[in-house]
Amino acid sequence: MSDGLTPWIAQLLRDPDMLKMGHAQRGEDQNIGLGWLYYGLARLLRPQRIVVIGSYRGFVPMLFARGLADNGEGGRVLLIDPSLVDDFWTDPARVTAHFAGFDLFNIDHLPLTTQQLADAPQWQALGEVGLAMIDGYHSAEQAALDHAALRPKLTPDALVLFHDSIRERVSRIYGDDRPYTHTVARYVDVLRRDPAWQVLDFASGDGLSIVRHIGATDG
Repeated sequence: MSDGLTPWIAQLLRDPDMLKMGHAQRGEDQNIGLGWLYYGLARLLRPQRIVVIGSYRGFVPMLFARGLADNGEGGRVLLIDPSLVDDFWTDPARVTAHFAGFDLFNIDHLPLTTQQLADAPQWQALGEVGLAMIDGYHSAEQAALDHAALRPKLTPDALVLFHDSIRERVSRIYGDDRPYTHTVARYVDVLRRDPAWQVLDFASGDGLSIVRHIGATDG
């Protein structure tokens, strides 16, 4: 770990919101859990563009962004979140200040749903995407829609990460009166059975699956 990364992680995990949402983080020993993968993949793959669909308070896009910043090659993260859980992402000035508070200036935010992306000029102008995270509404149907929206933008060797992907569970993040079941695992199972896709699962936290396209779909 670089001297600069150690205090940055300590600062990140002092924010209690950065210990939530099931990435196996631990504040007591400054362990960012699955965040090591997010940071490491940004450093290893060195993409110019990373897309994150959904984030509670920015843990994943910030780990990606820090990795890109440490690469020193000008890479940027695009966070797509319409702020349906609460109003955290609704004020552009507050969003910019939130990331700037962690010395990150390479994250762009679009307050849109995936279904609205096609008409967004920022999305139309976006170049190739080398790494992506799908962590929005956790139904199998929405995960499939998010993946389909990303695919035309992905480089041939791109990796797509799916969070909350190895088990089904009930979430009340939208309120106790609006529970719903995470079913992303069903979509990941579809990909796993298709020889065109390679899938690697991590059971830590709420689970993570890394997906790579390796060939044409049969038929």
